[in-house]
Amino acid sequence: MATYNKRGYKTPKEKVEKTEADLVEEVVIDEKDSTTAGVFNSLDETASKTEEWVARNQKVIFGVVAAIALVTVGYVLFQKFVTEPKEEDGAAQMFVAQQNFQKAADGVKSDSLYTLALKGSEGKFGFVDIADKYAGTDAGNLANYYAGIAYLNTGKYTEAIAYLEKFSSKDRVLSALATGAIGDAYAEKNQPKEALSFYLKASEANTNDFTTPRFLLKAGQTALSLGNKADALKYFTEIKEKYEATPEASTIDAMIGLAQ
Repeated sequence: MATYNKRGYKTPKEKVEKTEADLVEEVVIDEKDSTTAGVFNSLDETASKTEEWVARNQKVIFGVVAAIALVTVGYVLFQKFVTEPKEEDGAAQMFVAQQNFQKAADGVKSDSLYTLALKGSEGKFGFVDIADKYAGTDAGNLANYYAGIAYLNTGKYTEAIAYLEKFSSKDRVLSALATGAIGDAYAEKNQPKEALSFYLKASEANTNDFTTPRFLLKAGQTALSLGNKADALKYFTEIKEKYEATPEASTIDAMIGLAQ
């Protein structure tokens, strides 16, 4: 007997039983969906709170931003219209003082020329006034160095120390020379322990063939005067072993003999 399907009738699909693995996967997916939704909800809440905080504190925020902008603009204007002109004026003022200093260093009426370099001449400031009136500029800083060396060469050692201690430089050689000059001033004041300290600082400030052996030699000589032969021998030996081509090494054997 023939069997006919009714129009529109579909054979029911066979029911598929879900395995335990399928159920676990569904649970994981549901958890992921739930976690993702939670993250987005949390972000929405945070954004809403941030917007509320910004709205409540608009005046404070605008005030801080305006203050920062004002400080930045003020700094730029100060540099352009105050610092730069002051720097240029200080350098111009120092030209005559530097000329007097150089002549004095060359041995031409040194005492009187060092005095002119310090006090000023030809209507221009000397290093003392430049260091004071142009403090905070490169010119004022360099004037401290010149003033310190000028005072050192005219026998005013306390003043020399005061000015040299104010000087600072990124140039390590110049910085070492200033530090060593402080040692010289203390040596002249008959304060050998202080002198030795500054000589060692100067020798270590920048290792080179110019300043290092120069101040190691002075450190060794000062250590000898203090009766510390062991340290003196160490400083002299360093010159002999590391700086044999320098002028200081030419007589170092004799100094080593004294320290032994």
